Amino acid sequence: MLGEGMLKGLAETAKNFAGSFVSADRMTTVQYPEERIAPIENTRDFPFLIYDGNDAMAGLRCVACQICEKECPPKCIYIVKSADKKPDYVGKPQFYPARFDIDISVCMSCQICVEVCPFEAIKMDTEFELSTTDRFGGLLLDREQLSKSNEYYNDIHPTEAAEVDTRLAEEKRKADAKAKAAAVAAAAKAAASAAQAMQAPAPAPVKEPTA
Repeated sequence: MLGEGMLKGLAETAKNFAGSFVSADRMTTVQYPEERIAPIENTRDFPFLIYDGNDAMAGLRCVACQICEKECPPKCIYIVKSADKKPDYVGKPQFYPARFDIDISVCMSCQICVEVCPFEAIKMDTEFELSTTDRFGGLLLDREQLSKSNEYYNDIHPTEAAEVDTRLAEEKRKADAKAKAAAVAAAAKAAASAAQAMQAPAPAPVKEPTA
């Protein structure tokens, strides 16, 4: 019937309106900002950077590969790669972002930066109350403002974070096993070379010519 969908919508609205007088479950709005609804786990607003450990700069996962900067549709990410390397959270020398800025006034929350990051270093936050009277500087977030701990990530996206932590732990286990095997092989090779050198015959003495 023509207009059936509209009639169903009006009926649902009328039911919620009448029911809101007798049932709190029928209340479809809250008195924001005095009342707030907790965001669901899959809420995605603006990106942030993840660090491991207690030191945001030492444990930052980002290695300034600049893939997110290149893939960002509105070009709101700006990265300056460091000239040197420093140990990351597990002690491996890595490049790091000397500068990492995101202009959230331009960001379209598409999450492409998250999808292309190979280091699980950038994720989407649930924070949306970021309005400011400073139209330009206040909406340009730098590396320090963007850095948040892995514990924070686990709090806002527990299911996703648990999967990421499990995968990273498995990758670290494989890398450690590979490094250990390489060290054992190198030690065995060195021992074999030393044994071979000990078994080699001594060079014959050189006879001095007689007059």
